[in-house]
Amino acid sequence: MAPRLQLEKAAWRWVETVKPEDIGREHVELSYRVNVPACRRGTCRRNCKGNPNCLVGIGEQAWLGEIDENAFHNIDDPNSERRDKNTFVGLTNLGATCYVNTFLQVWFHNLELRRSLYLCQNPRAQDHNIQLDYEPESICEHLQYLFALLQNSNRRYIDPSGLVKALGLDTGQQQDAQEFSKLFLSLLEDTLSKQKSTTLQNIIQRQFCGQFSYVTVCNQCGRASPLPSRFYELELNIQGHKNLNECITEFLKEEKLDGDNRYFCESCQNKQCATRRIKLHSLPRTLNLQLMRFVFDRTTGHKKKLNTFISFPEQLDMGPFLETPQGNQQCVYELSAVLIHRGVSAYSGHYIAHVKDARTSDWYKFNDEEIEKMEGKKLQLGIEEDIAETVKSQTRKPKCSKGYHCSRNAYMLVYKVQEEESTDPTANDVQVPGFLQRLVDQDNHKFEEWCTEMAEMRRQSVDKGKAKHEEVKELYELLPVQDGQPYEFVPLEWLKKWLDDSTATKEMDNSLFLCSHGKLHPDKVGEAKRVSMAAAHILYQRYGGGPRLDGSSLCRECVSQRCRVLRLKNQLNEDYREVTNLVKRTLGSGEEGYWVGKSSLRSWRQLAMEQLEEDEQETMHGSGQTNGQAAHSRINKEYGPHLPEDSEEAMKTFNEDILCTHGGLSILETERRLVPSAVWIKVRAYFPKAPEFTQRQLPCGQCLTLEQEEKDNEAVSKMMAQDQKNQLLNLFQEKNRPLLTKWPQGTDTLFIVPMFFVDEWKKFIRRPTKSSPVSSVGNSLLLCPHGGFMFTYESLINGDFQHVALLWPSEWEVISKLFIVDQAISLHCSGPETATGTTPQYTTQPELCWECREGFIFQQQRDLREYTQATIYVRKVVKEAAPELNASSSEAEPEEEKEELPKADGEGESDFSQSEDGAKRAKMSDGSAATLSTGAMIMGRSGSIRRSTRHRKLRGEKALIVSASQTLKELKIQIMHAFSVAPFDQNLSIEGKGLTDDSASLGSLGVIPESIVCLKADEPIADYAAMDDVYQVGMPEEGFKGTGLLGH
Repeated sequence: MAPRLQLEKAAWRWVETVKPEDIGREHVELSYRVNVPACRRGTCRRNCKGNPNCLVGIGEQAWLGEIDENAFHNIDDPNSERRDKNTFVGLTNLGATCYVNTFLQVWFHNLELRRSLYLCQNPRAQDHNIQLDYEPESICEHLQYLFALLQNSNRRYIDPSGLVKALGLDTGQQQDAQEFSKLFLSLLEDTLSKQKSTTLQNIIQRQFCGQFSYVTVCNQCGRASPLPSRFYELELNIQGHKNLNECITEFLKEEKLDGDNRYFCESCQNKQCATRRIKLHSLPRTLNLQLMRFVFDRTTGHKKKLNTFISFPEQLDMGPFLETPQGNQQCVYELSAVLIHRGVSAYSGHYIAHVKDARTSDWYKFNDEEIEKMEGKKLQLGIEEDIAETVKSQTRKPKCSKGYHCSRNAYMLVYKVQEEESTDPTANDVQVPGFLQRLVDQDNHKFEEWCTEMAEMRRQSVDKGKAKHEEVKELYELLPVQDGQPYEFVPLEWLKKWLDDSTATKEMDNSLFLCSHGKLHPDKVGEAKRVSMAAAHILYQRYGGGPRLDGSSLCRECVSQRCRVLRLKNQLNEDYREVTNLVKRTLGSGEEGYWVGKSSLRSWRQLAMEQLEEDEQETMHGSGQTNGQAAHSRINKEYGPHLPEDSEEAMKTFNEDILCTHGGLSILETERRLVPSAVWIKVRAYFPKAPEFTQRQLPCGQCLTLEQEEKDNEAVSKMMAQDQKNQLLNLFQEKNRPLLTKWPQGTDTLFIVPMFFVDEWKKFIRRPTKSSPVSSVGNSLLLCPHGGFMFTYESLINGDFQHVALLWPSEWEVISKLFIVDQAISLHCSGPETATGTTPQYTTQPELCWECREGFIFQQQRDLREYTQATIYVRKVVKEAAPELNASSSEAEPEEEKEELPKADGEGESDFSQSEDGAKRAKMSDGSAATLSTGAMIMGRSGSIRRSTRHRKLRGEKALIVSASQTLKELKIQIMHAFSVAPFDQNLSIEGKGLTDDSASLGSLGVIPESIVCLKADEPIADYAAMDDVYQVGMPEEGFKGTGLLGH
């Protein structure tokens, strides 16, 4: 189908030859595109909005033909949540708890540990009412219930949130898996020690505990000093090693103690060179070997992961590593689990576990909710190694011998002692106790009820979808209008929603399509579809709505109006060209001319089009405003150039720009010009109500009078400004100003006025014709509601002086005569400072209001603590080379750092230089220079010059937008983006005080608006992967601090 614009042009092409009064029924139907051919299915990729007869691409494709039942609902099959036969149960990942899930699965497959846990006394579970939800309390209760669900639950995976919550773990933060293993086994051992049965008390030691000793041998006397110790896992260094045997050998190797590291021998009674090594004495039934993949990197100050390939055997003979193997000591172990960390960073990634089923010897991969059985009966790690290759590796995976496996992601190996095969088939069976099985049955019952409920919801959705399918197939065939059949218009969006099963179908609303005559507006035909009256009758009967728009709803009045507008548009182009040529002609002698506005003349075609569109909009209903706006924008685009927005808003009719406020001709001759009468006749035809001014028309007399009065007022203002300037010349030029820090001789009284008054007065003096004269002083700004003064002498010295200006008594006398004074404010000095050191007393009149002063200070401090979107400045500090040490000095000069203070733009080197405007430039002690007006310079008690309170930003210094509630860590991230300095390389300080607590807010650290934060950067590192790690860590590592694993 042709594009929408082409269809619209074709619908109104007849207006070129037909006048509005000659419009017939056929022209109306052409305007509403009633006879445009309907589109066939397959010819349109999407619906043709310009064709009311196109019923293709409105959502019917999903309903025509056969439909799969699953398309009628978005509810997953509840049986997909059901546990498959002969498989294990998974564990839900609560966010970043995959490290917990892997160990829970490994411990669950330790049959002896599971069997022992089932034997623990649990009175709460035994006496539990199955009508209520069971909530375990102790760690043993949680683990019992969790293991029972993992064994006999009907669910595909279960939720371990009860245990995680009991441990107090943060589900959104990934922790060190090895540390979790140690702490949890220690906590479990402590909990089981309270059981009455000695078998249960010692189950953790019996399963996981071995013994070794640190033996130190003195090289001088040969005395051996053993230090016995127990272990629950062996922590093996993998750096520089290729296989497990090398790692164990290094763990047991001899270490030399010499030099500063010598050993104090009890026999020799002094420090001696010695050797130290670890001796293994006994091994547990379950041997946990921790491969130390996560190590501390001294260059970055954070952990990193070693992606080293390590090979390990399926059978491990620990006999050669034992010091004195006992006769009944089993030394051969079989691999039973491999815990994997996928990812290249120590602070992110994913944990999974490969575990061997003790009953069938099959290997399974436990990945949170997903459990996969390995083919055959062999461990397969190849897929995991491929997934971990997120970056190109320089090392290839080494070839493994038969019976060995190779991994760069394995971080823990679990070996179980090899035992003779039992002839008893039930030896590896672990039965769930009856009291726990009742709880499992209760959970399974809830699951079955949920499955039934979901299945019923699916069935209802399918039934509803089938009914809708039949309805659509029935009605869609009735929608097209056959030749000669009656028809109606229905909203296109309603049809789409009717065909969209996910949207509830509401009644039809055609009110937005109506014109001011209560019929279908021609501009809305693209948003409606013409359907057969039979189909429309069924739709209205089932869904309701209205008003109904049939063939009699085509509006002849709107079509006539549009015809008139379009014909005038065509004529307008011809008139515009003719007027353009006539304007270029000069007026002949005796020829009468007309005044027109230059702006009106430039945009008269646009104004004419707007007038025509306004005429059309008058025939529209309220909803037609959108059409008018659309047409207006279309005119601007088609007939530009046009006026700027401000002029366009101001000018509504032609010649309005030369119409004064009194209705006469404007006195501004530069805004109007004379045009021939032929031009005015052409333009007047489009603007019959436009103001008309002939060549003989005089400008508005009232405007001329006002103009003369304004000139007179300007002259008076200039005289007033010059007179005030002469009387207060020193105040204007800021010369010979009194200073608070050194009370002037010859007077004991100074007067105070607001700095705002002085600033406004100076504006008037500088530009008397542009600024209003100042009439009053406005000293009430400096007073509280009780009439008391708001500032103390000390506060004026320390910064509040920026709000006030000091006046000599003679100046105050002049000001009192020139301006209205609401309240005089004076500062008195009693007993001037003498050589004997007498301290003068300062008082104010009115007196200070202490209550309001304290409230004012409190509010100031509060604003400094609770600011938002304030500006602070970060200034980088650079290190200077340390001075060389001479023979007599033992340390360098204390100043090793210096602020990097580039000069402000345009500053000179001299200490003081006089500028033309009387201001002075003072070189500051920190190396920067600032311009201080003499009126703003305040002498401190020590006589030093204080810097202006306005911050002068220096080159290299950067401004940041911060809030008081923002943490220091978040500020460091902003600084990282601004200065390209990693957070761990940033040393921040403010006024010499270091900022170190990353979790503290800026308000609590004393960072206030306009503060200058000094940044000292450590030497940058080249390991950008390590920087990424730090950004992921975000906060300093706290591990399991505050969790139940540490007894909290």
